[in-house]
Amino acid sequence: MKLGEKIRYLREVEGSLRGLGRPMTQQEMVKAVRQELRKSISQSYLSQIENGARPHMTQSSRALLAKFFKVHPGFLVDDPEGYHTELTSDLRTTEGQLDVWLLQGSEKFVGDSEVSEVLIKAAREKDTRRCLLLLGAILDTPGLAERLLEALRPELVASNRHSGNRGRENQRESLHHESHGHASNAEGRRIR
Repeated sequence: MKLGEKIRYLREVEGSLRGLGRPMTQQEMVKAVRQELRKSISQSYLSQIENGARPHMTQSSRALLAKFFKVHPGFLVDDPEGYHTELTSDLRTTEGQLDVWLLQGSEKFVGDSEVSEVLIKAAREKDTRRCLLLLGAILDTPGLAERLLEALRPELVASNRHSGNRGRENQRESLHHESHGHASNAEGRRIR
């Protein structure tokens, strides 16, 4: 992916995150950078980057845009020929590669706006790797994901219960009852 394509993509993501329902324009971006970061970048500079007339940015511009978009500065360069984001060859670039992977994933799930937005939010986190490790720890702790969901997004838990989407959990409880001959699932009661 070329630098210009990345900037256009990030403007699109930023527009979505800001609730615009469309990509953020270059002019809106210039204004937001000025207001939010108290720095300036020109619309013509952005235009030159996006249309390929300026294939490289200055280090200060790269740092400014990385801060604005909340991505790793290493993401804001042309990918070399044959570069594949799936490859992790150097620990120092893990953050940038995770960010790219999450942003690409958000494109694949554009039809499910909640999932797409979560992937974008994870990519924008300063320490994406730590964010994913936290998710792993939550999932490794029995019942914690369900309890957190009940506390943070009770409407999702309620809608799942009402729509019958608890099939997998019910199957697990059935298997547990059958294999242990118990009339009730003590762990299931404790989680709720």
